[in-house]
Amino acid sequence: MDISKHGLTTRAADFATWYQDVIEAADLAEHGDVKGTMVIKPYGYAIWERIQSILDKKIKETGHQNAYFPLFIPKSFFAKEAEHVEGFAKEMAVVTHHRLKQDAEKGLVVDPEARLTEEIIVRPTSETVIHTAFARWIKSWRDLPVLINQWANVVRMELRPRMFLRTTEFLWQEGHTAHATEIEAEEEAKKMLAVYKDLAQNFFAMAVIDGQKTESEKFPGALRSYTIEAMMQDGKALQTGTSHNLGQNFAKAFDVTFLDQKNEIQHTWMTSWGVSTRLIGGLIMSHSDDKGLVLPPNLAPTQVVIIPIWKTEDQEVLVQKAVDELQNKLEIKEIRVMADRRKHLTLGERMYEWEKKGIPVTIQVGPRDIEQQTMVAIRRDTGEKQIMSLDKDTEAIKELLSDIQVKLFEKSEKQLAHRTYKPDDYQNFQAVIDDGGFFDVSWCGDAVCETQIKEETKATIRCIPFNQPTVLSPCFKCGKEGIHQVILARAY
Repeated sequence: MDISKHGLTTRAADFATWYQDVIEAADLAEHGDVKGTMVIKPYGYAIWERIQSILDKKIKETGHQNAYFPLFIPKSFFAKEAEHVEGFAKEMAVVTHHRLKQDAEKGLVVDPEARLTEEIIVRPTSETVIHTAFARWIKSWRDLPVLINQWANVVRMELRPRMFLRTTEFLWQEGHTAHATEIEAEEEAKKMLAVYKDLAQNFFAMAVIDGQKTESEKFPGALRSYTIEAMMQDGKALQTGTSHNLGQNFAKAFDVTFLDQKNEIQHTWMTSWGVSTRLIGGLIMSHSDDKGLVLPPNLAPTQVVIIPIWKTEDQEVLVQKAVDELQNKLEIKEIRVMADRRKHLTLGERMYEWEKKGIPVTIQVGPRDIEQQTMVAIRRDTGEKQIMSLDKDTEAIKELLSDIQVKLFEKSEKQLAHRTYKPDDYQNFQAVIDDGGFFDVSWCGDAVCETQIKEETKATIRCIPFNQPTVLSPCFKCGKEGIHQVILARAY
């Protein structure tokens, strides 16, 4: 197996192992003690906190309020909406007892006399418990819309876990709203998808395709589901955000009604939408390289690390003073900056650590730099070094960060364009699907074709893009009249 000079399995040799190596090298997370769980380490959690900070502001700017709902949900709640429970039944963690006891022979055991009268589901998603609350809160049209978001953890028992991408427990935000009309719910679902697209493109520097899910791929119980799909460096798709118009299914199941302006009782129209720590997995697979993690500056918890260099005590005093002044100037420019003043590590060791952790820019400052009033700035994405004025170039550092952000997004856009194909026919598609990529094809809308494609190639319809051509070719699978242009891909 090919190993890079940085000790990572190379992307080209084994993408899956490389992914795990990047997580370990950047010290983002480690496996938990229960299969499928993970410990998010401080640096990994700092990235999640940055995501939270950005997205929470956007959620509140669109009129939503944060709340929190219970982790434990009565099993009976899930029985009220058949399609919803069917979609999650195989993933649910169930609490059956409320007490342990010591057994003389077996040690600590579940007390058989402490069985719950009704089993409790550990939250896989919160529609059921939140809509039960909405039924209590909503009485009149004056109470609408209800716009709620919660930051929480959820549990879905995962058979094939992979850190950040698929874990038994993960962190996310889930928005839940109730509206008086279908039009309002539809506008809400699409508005929040646009928020996710903005987050992906302008902060994660990931090019995405937005569109609607097919009936078989939509959220269980939803009327319509919308998605943004990103292409990873191995050509596979990653669903990076979803938003659902739930229609009135849940309102009818949980009796969420209101008295309208005509004094008539109506069911509300619902939406739900969310993104999770899976975004960090997408971040890794979108930009990182054989040296380790690569972070877009707009998302990086720390954008710049200054590394002071000295040999003598006199030099140390001089260099540390210059670093203090530079750090202060960068902070005034609202750049997230820190100085790595550790004396027990060499310059090479410190540079290597921040390279693995994906810091967008590192700056070296030593005695010779101070004499010449210069500093050496190294950008993580290309490795390019630039000599800058120590006294005047703080604005240039801000411009450098902006350029890195732009270049990373342009690279993502180019990959998406370069690896999106239009196969001539189904046989041609089957011959090249193993090489990865997105396949832009015409589809008749028949679920039979969709199922056959999935069974024969392991590719799924990722979305029906919002931007549809005016003229469609025949379905590339069966030859019938095409009704949608769709994106096909294998996915995480």
